[in-house]
Amino acid sequence: MKDPAKRAAAVRALAGKFGASMNQRYWTSGPYDLMAVIEAEDEESANAFSLRIGAAGKVRAAMVRAFLKDQMHALLRKMV
Repeated sequence: MKDPAKRAAAVRALAGKFGASMNQRYWTSGPYDLMAVIEAEDEESANAFSLRIGAAGKVRAAMVRAFLKDQMHALLRKMV
């Protein structure tokens, strides 16, 4: 990766245009170079941001929806 700190700052600035923040970034080894925690106003904003950075053609993104403990309990209650 060329100048990863500068690239991460540019992506963080872009996230703000989608009402999202990228405050946690982890450079990783393995199939992904970077893992970031994105917080957005809603899932549509997070997905629009992901699609926008993917459209640039320089990154491949995979989103994983995470749930807080109370959110997971609410989901599990709906299963019964």
